[in-house]
Amino acid sequence: VQLQASGGGLVQAGGSLRLSCAASTRSFSNYIMGWFRQAPGKEREFVATISWYGDSTYYAGSVQGRFTISRDNAKNTVYLQMNTLEPDDTAVYYCAADNTRSGLSAVEIIYDYWGQGTLVTVSS
Repeated sequence: VQLQASGGGLVQAGGSLRLSCAASTRSFSNYIMGWFRQAPGKEREFVATISWYGDSTYYAGSVQGRFTISRDNAKNTVYLQMNTLEPDDTAVYYCAADNTRSGLSAVEIIYDYWGQGTLVTVSS
């Protein structure tokens, strides 16, 4: 599975961005999808994850209420709507796919496939 993330850019604090991640697979609904991010000088961290058909989601506490993960299985795409962005949200954002069928996970090692990342910069 190849994942292609897009939608990053420069935005002012308080603004919004929507990230997209397109997957090259005929069985997209077999994968739990997740978003992670890595800020400069920091380790990669979990952001959000969504179940196979989008009925369940889970967020990191730092983005709960501001970010929304969604998916469109007909388009093989997962999205991350980011609102009320803060400078601390500045990072490279990665999408990831998990086909272990074990349920939602915030654990990086669970995910089998990773996109190349898209940079989000939030200015104060």
